[in-house]
Amino acid sequence: MTPRDAIFPAGRHALYEKHGYSAAVRSGELLFVSGQVGSRTDGSPEPDFASQVEQAFANLASVLEAAGCTFDDVIDVTTFHTDPENQFPTMMEVKSRIFAAPPHPTWTAVGVNWLAGFDFEIKVIARIPA
Repeated sequence: MTPRDAIFPAGRHALYEKHGYSAAVRSGELLFVSGQVGSRTDGSPEPDFASQVEQAFANLASVLEAAGCTFDDVIDVTTFHTDPENQFPTMMEVKSRIFAAPPHPTWTAVGVNWLAGFDFEIKVIARIPA
């Protein structure tokens, strides 16, 4: 078995170490990014929902950057929401700013009842630039 090619952004290891997972794993030309939440550097959640969403996207950007990618390289998005009906307007404002121009990545949104103290999570698959 080929060892996993794990990617970690600088300075953000609290949640990864606590829960035993990699921020992302490179496989060939693809990057599989673990769900990113609106956590501070110590792993605690941003208390305000809008701040959590902004921080989740910022944390995602850090992981992508560590692998040499940007949001332009994202091909698939999955988001998790604890209260989708009320949270969508806030999340869509940020998502629409990040993925502003077509063609947009694919996207699946899932309503959940628990995210370990968070209210929003985003995971992606990206193509690593040659």
